Formats: sequence, C-alpha cells, structure tokens
Amino acid sequence: MSTNVTQTGRARSSAARKVPHFTVDERIARGKAERAEVPRRSHAEWQPAPNRPDPVDLLEEQATTRVPELVPIRYARMLVSPFTFFRGAAYLMASDLADGPRTGLHAQLCGDAHLSNFGVFAAPDRRLVFSVNDFDETLPGPFEWDVKRLVASFAVAGRDRGFDEVTRAVVSTAVSRAYRDAMREFSSMRNLDIWYARIDVADQVKQFQAQASAAQRKRLDKNLSKSQTKDSLAAFGKLTEVVDGVPRIKSNPPLIVTVDDLVPPEERSAVHEGLQLLIRSYRRTLPADRRKLLERFRYVDAARKVVGVGSVGTRAWIVLLLGRDGQDPLFLQAKEAQRSVLEPFLGKTEYGNSGQRVVEGQRLMQAASDIMLGWFRSPGLDGVERDFYVRQLWDAKGSALVEVLEPDAMEAYGRLCGTTLARAHARSGDAIAISSYLGTSEAFDQALASFAEAYADQNERDYAALQTAVASGRVQAVDAA
Repeated sequence: MSTNVTQTGRARSSAARKVPHFTVDERIARGKAERAEVPRRSHAEWQPAPNRPDPVDLLEEQATTRVPELVPIRYARMLVSPFTFFRGAAYLMASDLADGPRTGLHAQLCGDAHLSNFGVFAAPDRRLVFSVNDFDETLPGPFEWDVKRLVASFAVAGRDRGFDEVTRAVVSTAVSRAYRDAMREFSSMRNLDIWYARIDVADQVKQFQAQASAAQRKRLDKNLSKSQTKDSLAAFGKLTEVVDGVPRIKSNPPLIVTVDDLVPPEERSAVHEGLQLLIRSYRRTLPADRRKLLERFRYVDAARKVVGVGSVGTRAWIVLLLGRDGQDPLFLQAKEAQRSVLEPFLGKTEYGNSGQRVVEGQRLMQAASDIMLGWFRSPGLDGVERDFYVRQLWDAKGSALVEVLEPDAMEAYGRLCGTTLARAHARSGDAIAISSYLGTSEAFDQALASFAEAYADQNERDYAALQTAVASGRVQAVDAA
C-alpha cells in the first residue's frame, strides 16, 4: 500500500428510481408462478455440464490476482479434506449453479453460505448474536443459490464426520426445512419486525441446554467463553510484543509478516505514513459517530496476515491502533475485496468499489453489524490499485467446531443456519413470494437433500483433481499451518 490514496466506490444513485409496491396477493401469485417456470423438484438435479470447466483451471484463474507466494498455502489448506476443499471452492460452485435451474426470486446473497461462514459475534449492544459472518462474495441473486451451497456444505461435512447416507439426508432436509419454515414466518411479519429480527445466542443456549448432554453443555460453555474474550485486547496479547518500549506486531512468516519485514528499511517510514493516510480515507466511509470514535486511536503498526481457506492469497492486513494507553488497543483487519465469484454469472456489482459491495451487503444481511465497517481503495506495495474493506479483527467471534459435531448436534446447528439464512434473505428479498414458491410441502427440502448428495460427489471429484494436480507438479501446495 502506498501514500497515493483514492476514495471511490459510491453506488449509482437510486433516489430517483420509482419503486413498485405489489399487494400481498400479487406477491403470492408471483411465487406460485415461479413454480411453473422452475419446478421445485428441478433443484434435485445435478449433472456436470459437458463443457464444465476444469476445476483446477478455475482455481488457477483466481490465483492470477493473488499474492503468488501465498497461493500454495491456499491449496494446502484446501487439501486437508474434501470439506476444506469445499470451503475454498465457492467459484467452482457458482459456475456450476449458473448452469442449473434458477428462479427469478432474488435476495442479497452471501455468495459463500457454507456452514463455517455462520457464527457468533458481539452486536453493538455487546450481546452475542448468531448470523452469517462472511460477505466477501455477496451480491444480489437467486435466493436458492445460497440455500444450495448451505445444504451441500452439511452433506460434505457429514461425510467428513463419517455419517451414513440416511443420517446426512436427515440433516440436509432439516436445514432446508428450517429455511422454508422461517421464510413462511417472515412472510407474515411486518417490514420493521423483519428488519429488527435477530438471533440472540442467549435464547439459543437456553433451548440447547434443555436437551443437550452434560458433555455437550460443557463444550458449548467453553466455546462461548472463548468467543466472549476474543477481542482486540486478546489479539493485542497474542499478536504483539514490546520492542524498545513500543508495542509491535510479531512476525510469524509466512502467516504474519510485518510492514518492516516486507519493505526495505529506507521505505518503511513512507509506507507507515501511507497507512495512516489510508486510515483517514477509510474513516470517511464511517458514520459521523464512528469517525469520532476512530479518531481517538492512533496508528502504531501493521502486518500482512493469511486468513481463512478460500481467502488465502488475497491481501489481508491487520492494523494496530492504540487509544488512551497501552491497554486500550483496537485491532482492525483490512481485507482485499476482489470481484465476487458470482459476478461472472449474475452481472457486475452496482458499486464502483468492491469493498463497498462487501460492506453494503453485510449491512443488508445482518441485523447487527461491526461498528467499524468501512472501505477504501489504494495502490499496493506493487503499485496495483485494489479495493479493501475494513472491520475489527476480533469482536467476540466464534464458530462451530465441525470436527466434533455429532448427528443430533449437526442437525440442530443446521436448523439454526437455515433459519439464519432465511432471516438474512428476508431483509432484502420478497419473503412472501419466496415463501409462496417454497410452499408447505417438503418438495423443496427433499430436492435440495438430493442435490446436496450429488454435489458432494462432485466436490470429491474436484478435490481429487486438485490432489492429482499437486502430485503431478501442475500446482504447488505448501503446508504453513
């Protein structure tokens, strides 16, 4: 990143656009009409198209815009299991969904709605809430694309856990049914009630504890306690060290590499000054009250950090700021926002800045979002201009430990994710039309359970293709933990 800062990304104004308002009956009729165009049972089908792109080619296409030395880490993380491969294969699935049946019932999509992209975080009122928590690929599109990716992720995870086909079908059907039931409930609610609806973790814990075993309750309590303490102060203790009396981020290459280790000594001062300019640029995208809060913190240090599975290779930075003293840290994450994997198939975003696309999509899908969400555009260390979005690094974040979920717990978690996704879609899509399309039978649920199993087979074939590509030397995988 450099000192040459530009601030772009304002969406094309829609203030003058006339918004149609249909009656409830008209919206119900629209949903039923979609059934005639795209029968619910058609979603059960999955066959790779004769001209389906080579999966490794698609991954390599993504690699062309990423940090070259980090791409092998991405492949290594994807090769841990078919489930981790699925987590990194959102582009492959988007390409596949584009060749399948699609409704005209659109909502703001997560774009990568697998089960590990749901989780716990602290709302601005500091209560723990559960929601979708990854929006790198967000874009408006057919509501069922998100549902298909979510249900398929449970089928893949069920195989990873060794569940038999019958058990996986029960879980997959439960996820889709929860989405359908929740959407029916949202379709009867007032607009403001939909907007305010959120899933409080405390309420979910009470329900879970009533039917959980002692071991399950203990594990849940431990995970929630860990999440609640995962904040900027915890990040400060884990990620920094004192150098000459000043806190600095610790390097742990290649996963964490500080600015001072990335650039020659003679360029460090200029880069740090440039980062301070970027913070001012980002600050302008915050509401006025948040700007005042951010102004109370001063820049201290920054580092490049490898994050996630599918995101590995995109440029992600962590930025340390301090407030009143050394015990008042704020850790921000500035993450590169590239083109959504959905854009080649659903059209370009309305926003001129991909960082703004992520932020606006997150605000639309979440009832409570990170108070520090913002964006900027800047040339990188290589001089190439890129978009970024900014959020707090840790804010009581936590997610399910998939590797320990038993069938009953995975089914319960699936219902929670299905309900959560429906709530997110109801904020931007037509809940009445979507609910009318889904209906009261299990036709859609059963179709998606069949699709999920078929797509899990495809995921395993694609996983094997990447294994072959690494074994042959076509691509390189490096385990960096």
